[in-house]
Amino acid sequence: MSGSLLTLEQLLHSTGGVHVLGTGSGEFFTVATDSRQVAGGTLFVPLIGEFQDGHKYIPQAAEKGASVVFISMKNYEADSEYFVGIHRDFPDLVMIAVENTMTALQKAAGCYVEQFPDLIKIAVTGSSGKTTTKEILVSIMSQKYSVVCNKGNLNSETGLPLSVFEIRKEHQCGIFEMGMNRENEIGEISEVLKASYAVVTNIGTAHIGILGSRENIAREKAKVFDHFGPSGVGVIPFDDDYTEFLESKVKGRCLKYGQDTEWVKCISSLGLLGTRFSVGTSECILSLPGKYNYRNALGAVTLARELGLSDAQIAAGINALKPMFGRSQVLSGKYTIVQDCYNANPDSMEKAVEFVSSVTGEEKKVFVLGDMLELGEDSKREHEKIGTLAASSSADEVIFVGTEMKAAYDVARSSAGEKKILFVEGKTDEAMEKIAGEINSSWPEKTIILIKGSRGMGLERITQMLEGNDHGRI
Repeated sequence: MSGSLLTLEQLLHSTGGVHVLGTGSGEFFTVATDSRQVAGGTLFVPLIGEFQDGHKYIPQAAEKGASVVFISMKNYEADSEYFVGIHRDFPDLVMIAVENTMTALQKAAGCYVEQFPDLIKIAVTGSSGKTTTKEILVSIMSQKYSVVCNKGNLNSETGLPLSVFEIRKEHQCGIFEMGMNRENEIGEISEVLKASYAVVTNIGTAHIGILGSRENIAREKAKVFDHFGPSGVGVIPFDDDYTEFLESKVKGRCLKYGQDTEWVKCISSLGLLGTRFSVGTSECILSLPGKYNYRNALGAVTLARELGLSDAQIAAGINALKPMFGRSQVLSGKYTIVQDCYNANPDSMEKAVEFVSSVTGEEKKVFVLGDMLELGEDSKREHEKIGTLAASSSADEVIFVGTEMKAAYDVARSSAGEKKILFVEGKTDEAMEKIAGEINSSWPEKTIILIKGSRGMGLERITQMLEGNDHGRI
C-alpha cells in the first residue's frame, strides 16, 4: 500500500466499479458520506435516500478537496453530462461508477479491514446496552492494547464502514458496535468486519416494529457470528430467552455471562454511584448505575479475560470508565439528574424506571419519560406497559412527554393513586420549558430526576433548562 488507505486498483476490484472520469491517482486518506466533512484527499460517497440524493453535493465535495467519488452507474447513465461538467471543473477528481454507492462503501471498507490480518476484531450487538458494553470493553482492552473503535454509535450500514476506515497499523484491537434498523443490516456490516469475537447483550424489542418479532430480531443479531472460524468466541447472556438459539449459531466456542462466579463477584450496589465488584483479587467500581449496566460489564469482563487481560488490568479499565453523554449519566447540581436520553426501547426504559425506583433515601423522585420510537404496531401496547410500571414505581411525580406516551399517561392516570401524573404533548422547546417549569415550581433541591426517552425527543434540553451548564457528574 502507498500512503492511500487503498489503491485505485483495490477500490475498483473490491467494488466492481468502473473508473469513468478523472486523471488523478485515486489516493485518499479519509472517507465521508457528508460533503460538509470532506477535506483534502477524501473519498466521498454520495448516498441515495428516500428524500435525498447525495450526488447533488459532489461539486461541494470536489471544491473542498475530495480526490475520489463513488457515483451510481444509474445516475451516470441517466445524466452523464452532469458528471462531465464536474470533471471539467475538477479534472483530477476520480469518479468510480458503481451499482450502489452504499454497497460500494461496504465492499471498500471490507477490503480495507483485510489489510490488518493481525487485528483482534471484536463486534458488539444487542437490543440495548451495546454502546455501553462497547465503551466498557474499550476502557478495559486499552489497558493492554492499542484500541480503535467506532465513535459514539456509528454502528449502521454506513457508520460501521466509516468507522473501520479509522483503523491504522498501530492498532492491535478493533472494537465495533453493530446496530440495525432493517433486515440483514447486521449481515452486511458483519461481512465488512468479519469479527472473530462478539458480545451479544440481549434480544429485546428494539426495532420490533421493523423486524416484526423477537425471533426475527434474534436471527438478525446472530448474523454477528456469520464469519467466525473454528477459533471464534461468542459471548452471550446465560439467561436470555434466545440463549440456546444464539449458542447454536456460534462457529467456535461460546462463553456465557450475567451472573457472579468465583472469579467475578458483586460486592455492593452503590445506588446512583454504581456497583462495586471484584475481579479475582482486584476490586473496582463501575461508575454506571444499575444492575443492567453491571450485567453489561460482565459481558465485557468475560471477553477481556478470554483475551488474556489480567485481573488488575480489567479492574483498572473498569475504574477508568467515564459515562457517555446521555447514557446513564448522573449529574449533580440543584437536582440529582439521571440523564439516560440517548436511546430508549421497552427493555431499557423498564430497566431505568426499575433502577431509579429502587434507589432508597429521603429524596423525592420525578420521572420524565419520553416517547420510545420505532415500535410500529406494538407502540401503544409497549407504552401502556411503561405507564403501568411508572404508576407503581416509587416516583412522586411522573411526567410523560411526546405523542406515543399519551397511551402510558392514560394507563398511569387511572392506577397511580395519589401519585402526581402529567402529560406534555410534543417535543418542542416550549414543551421542554413546561416540564422544567413544573419541576422547578414543585420539587425541592436534590430531588432525583430520571430523564429517559428516545434520542429523537431531545430530552437533554430539560437538563439544560434545570441546571444550565454548571452541573457535574457525581
